[in-house]
Amino acid sequence: MRQIVEADWPLFCRLLKEPKVIELAFDQPSPDEIQARFDSRLPEWTHNSEHWLCLIIIEKETGKSVGVTGFQIDQQDRSRAEVGYLLLPEYHGNGYGTESLQRLVQFAVEELHLSCLTATVTDGNEASCRVLEKCGFEFSQRIPDAYEIRQQRYDDLIYTLAVNKTL
Repeated sequence: MRQIVEADWPLFCRLLKEPKVIELAFDQPSPDEIQARFDSRLPEWTHNSEHWLCLIIIEKETGKSVGVTGFQIDQQDRSRAEVGYLLLPEYHGNGYGTESLQRLVQFAVEELHLSCLTATVTDGNEASCRVLEKCGFEFSQRIPDAYEIRQQRYDDLIYTLAVNKTL
């Protein structure tokens, strides 16, 4: 994995437009919103950054970019962060989400000494729930009707990883 750069625009744009990627995550953003999200992730990231650390997931065998992963440190409690990931559909089910999240957790714990990681999953996104559970996250909260996608309300499922369980 490596931090996102300008040359990753085609991957990022595709991830945020691909129906199979976003169907249980969010409505397709407008071109301006996609550009703003991309631009917000480009500055060099440090532990004190307010923006998302956005890492490109690269397939070892081919060198192809297959998705993104990363986290955003909580500005109120800098020992906590929210993680997220998106993979191109042709790479779903190959373990890339799990492997990249495991490495991200390792970095957060060993290098940044974060004490808690969280993830929000739209109810019905069973694959993301499985990835989180494989990485040690536990379901901690359901927020009813928290999010709207294509004019339908969904519950948010909150998953938490307490660092002391990973060490």
